[in-house]
Amino acid sequence: MSVAKAFALNFMGTAPVWYKLFTVACLIINPIVAIFISPMLAGWMLVAEFIFTLAMALKCYPLQPGGLITIEACFYGLCDMAHVKDEIAVNLEVILLLMFMVAGIHFVRDLLLFIFTKLLVKVRSHKLLIFIFCFMGAFLAAFLDALTVVAVVIAICMGMYALYHQTICGDAATSRLSDDRFVPQVYQKDLEEFRAFLRGILMQAACGTAIGGVCTLVGQPQNLLVGGVAGWSFGEFALRAAPVSVPIIIFGFATCYLIERFKVFGFGHEMPESVYKILVEQDKRTMENMTTRDVLRLTVQFICCVWLITALAMHLAAVGLIGLSIIIFATTFCGITTEEELGKAFVESMPFCSLLCVFFTVVTIISQQHLFTPLIEWVLSTPQSAQLPIFYMANGILSSVSDNVFVATIYIEQVHTAMLNGIISGEHFDHLAIAINTGTNLPSVATPNGQAAFLFLLTSAISPLIRLSYVRMMWMALPYTIVLTLVGLLASWFLLPDATQYMIDLGWLTSGDINHAAEVAAAMAGGAK
Repeated sequence: MSVAKAFALNFMGTAPVWYKLFTVACLIINPIVAIFISPMLAGWMLVAEFIFTLAMALKCYPLQPGGLITIEACFYGLCDMAHVKDEIAVNLEVILLLMFMVAGIHFVRDLLLFIFTKLLVKVRSHKLLIFIFCFMGAFLAAFLDALTVVAVVIAICMGMYALYHQTICGDAATSRLSDDRFVPQVYQKDLEEFRAFLRGILMQAACGTAIGGVCTLVGQPQNLLVGGVAGWSFGEFALRAAPVSVPIIIFGFATCYLIERFKVFGFGHEMPESVYKILVEQDKRTMENMTTRDVLRLTVQFICCVWLITALAMHLAAVGLIGLSIIIFATTFCGITTEEELGKAFVESMPFCSLLCVFFTVVTIISQQHLFTPLIEWVLSTPQSAQLPIFYMANGILSSVSDNVFVATIYIEQVHTAMLNGIISGEHFDHLAIAINTGTNLPSVATPNGQAAFLFLLTSAISPLIRLSYVRMMWMALPYTIVLTLVGLLASWFLLPDATQYMIDLGWLTSGDINHAAEVAAAMAGGAK
C-alpha cells in the first residue's frame, strides 16, 4: 500500500470518500475566501459547514471535520484564541455540567433502570407512557437543567436497548451494540420497531424540556441571564412569562398527544411484545435475585437522586459541582473505587465537551466577524409597535444556528442600553425581555444545534444505535417547531402586553422601573470591574 493511499484511508477513518473530499475542499477554499474576498463571507461559510458536519454526525463525529475547519479559521484570523478562551470561560458551567453531571447519572443508572422498567411494565397504554416522558421532561426542565433531564432519559433508553440487544443476541452479546450481524432474523423487525419506540421517547422528552424550560427563571441558562438583567425574582419571572408559557404548555402537550394519536412525523411506534416480555422477565429476575447489598445500593442511589433534585432546585452550587458530589457519594457508598470503573462514566460526556469547545469557537467567530450585526441593527431600527414579534423571530432564527445564551446576551444588552438612554420605556423593556427569552427558547427546537440538549442527544452514543440522525431529529421536532413558534409568536404579540397590564392592575407586578434598571446596570458594571 502506498503512503498516499494509507493517508487517505486514515484521514477521517471510515467516513465516505465524498465527505473526506468535502472537508479538504473546505480547508482549501475557506482561507482563500477570507483573505482575498471577505472575512464575513468566510465566516458565514464556516457556520454553514459546521452545521453540515453536525448533520453528518452518524457518518463521522463532528469533532474531527468541524474541528479541522475551525482550527484553520483561527490560523487565518477569523478569531483569536484569547476571545475563544473567554467564550469557553463564560460557558464553563455548561462544560462542568457535561463532565460531571452526565457521569453522575451513570452512577445512579441502576435505580433509574429499576424504576422505569417498573413503569414500562405497569403502564401498558402507549399514549400515557409517552405523555409521562414528555411531562417529565417539561416538569424537570422547569426546575433543573435540560441537559441533565436529557442525560437521565438517555441513560434509561440506553439501559433498555442494551438489555434487549444482549438478550436476543445470546452468546454473541459480547459484540458491540452497534453490530447487528448477530441479531436473529426473527428479531430484526422487532429491533427496528423498538428503535423507533426509543426515538419517540427521547424526542418527546427532549421537546418537553423546551416546553418546561421557558416557564421559570432556572429553566434555561438564557432565562437566568434575561431575568438577571431585568432584576426579576423567580416568582416575578414566572408571572411575566405566563402569558406565553401557559399557552405553550397547553398546545405543547396537545401536540404530544396528537402526533402519537395519528402516528405522524415518526411517532406512534409502540413497544414490541418481545421487548415487553424481556422487560417483565428482567423485572422478575431482579426482584427474585435482589440481595441486601442490592437494596442498599438502590437506596443510596435514591438518596443521591433526592439530593440532586434538592440541590439543583435550591441552586446550592453550580450544576456541574452538584454532579461531582453525586459521583463522590454514589461511588463511595456503592463500593466503586477503581479508576477503571470511574473512567467508564466519563466516556459519554468527554467527546461532547470537546465538540462544545469547538462550537464556542464558532460562536466567537460569529461575534468577532459581526455576522449577526446587520440583522440586530435592523431589528433595533424597527418601529416599537412592531418590535415584539420581530424581536421574537429574530432571536428564534439566530438561536437555531447559534448559541441561545450568546444571542440572548446580545439582544438583552442592546434593549437594556436603549432603556437607560430613554429610547424605550421600562414597560416596553419588560415586554421585549420576555420576547427575547421566549424567542431563544422556542423556535430553536427547529435544529439540533439550536438547543444544547438536542445537540447532546444527537452526538450521544445512543443516537447511532437507534438511527437518530440530524435530519430525522429535525423532522421529528418539526410539529413542535411549528406549534411552539406560532403559539409563542402570537402570545408574545397579542397576549403579553394586555396580560401583563392586567397583572400590574391587580398589584401582582410592578410596571417597568428605569431607576431599578439603572441600579442593575451599575451593579453589573461594578461586578465586571
